[in-house]
Amino acid sequence: MPASPIRKLVPFAESAQKKGIEVLHLNIGQPDIKTPVQALDAVRKMDLEVLEYSHSAGLPQYRQALTGYYKNKGISVKPEELLVTTGGSEALMFAFMSCLNPGDEIILPEPFYANYNSFAVTSGVKVIPLKTSINDGFALPAVKEIENLINERTRAILVCNPANPTGYLYSKSELETIRDIVLKYDLYLFADEVYREFIYGDEEHFSVLNMEGIDDNTVLVDSVSKRYSMCGARIGTIISRNKDVIATALKFAQARLSPPTLAQIAAMGALETPESYFTEVIKEYESRRDTLVDGLNSIPGVMCPRPKGAFYVVAEFPVKDTDDFCQWMLSEFSYEGKTVMMAPASGFYSPENNIKNQARLAYVLDVDRLKEAIEIIRLALEKYPQ
Repeated sequence: MPASPIRKLVPFAESAQKKGIEVLHLNIGQPDIKTPVQALDAVRKMDLEVLEYSHSAGLPQYRQALTGYYKNKGISVKPEELLVTTGGSEALMFAFMSCLNPGDEIILPEPFYANYNSFAVTSGVKVIPLKTSINDGFALPAVKEIENLINERTRAILVCNPANPTGYLYSKSELETIRDIVLKYDLYLFADEVYREFIYGDEEHFSVLNMEGIDDNTVLVDSVSKRYSMCGARIGTIISRNKDVIATALKFAQARLSPPTLAQIAAMGALETPESYFTEVIKEYESRRDTLVDGLNSIPGVMCPRPKGAFYVVAEFPVKDTDDFCQWMLSEFSYEGKTVMMAPASGFYSPENNIKNQARLAYVLDVDRLKEAIEIIRLALEKYPQ
């Protein structure tokens, strides 16, 4: 099981904190945005006398309510086409184990969310990386490059849209290109759309569930963690119009009994969140994105594309090894009693691609804190002994 690039430096951060150094955490997607009061009130006001198991597929009233959420997003889905999961992580595990056998291969555009690799290892599935480049903002490569990776063991393609760790937003035409490949080779298309709400400028999100002709091939993964800033709730969803996929996923769901009841109550309350909440949150994230991207690009030798979604960037640094640089910042460097924690990007790539000079940063702190972080990184690069 590979180590998490997001969390593996935690011991160094904890050591810095014990020395009295404040650590600015840009390594992990834990927003500082307040959870909607509607979610918290739903738990405060519940009148349960027994905290029971829920249905293995999730509370029926929550599943019904979720169809209304998706309808408001222009996505038609029935309660029987979705299962409530213990976070988006479990939804991905169920997708892998329901659709793939040990030894099968799945194509992932890279850099990719590091835990995809962990889920693949757990499921006995082999990840086949599809190279993208920071030079064009991590855009989807040409069809030929994708088809060159397909063989008799290929069973699926997975896209995260908008993407973690890059923030890249796949266009409708790019998704249609993937759809055509999926149909041509009869593959599954797994889509992680947990950052659906966080799209910037005049861009729009297009869901794979709205593409025609691939209902039997498509499995969507979703989560409340980032949408409502309630990562600790651990409530996700797996959706497919393929009845066999859902029936198989339900077997795994029954084996773990049920998703957490209290968290489902909170998630159901979160569905009452007014649209004004997202308007303000998106405005805030867009300001943070511009602060971080502009700040990083002002540092000599640093390159950072401007993403169109999510709340992450991948930046290239003028160092040989960001694993060492990020560890050094935590263990050896501080400025005015503060340092910055980032996630080395090597863990978001496959080992054979050996990308050593990039890091992922999450703009989950307010603008003033991000400005502090940028200055600390600037000074750290000047002092770093290479």
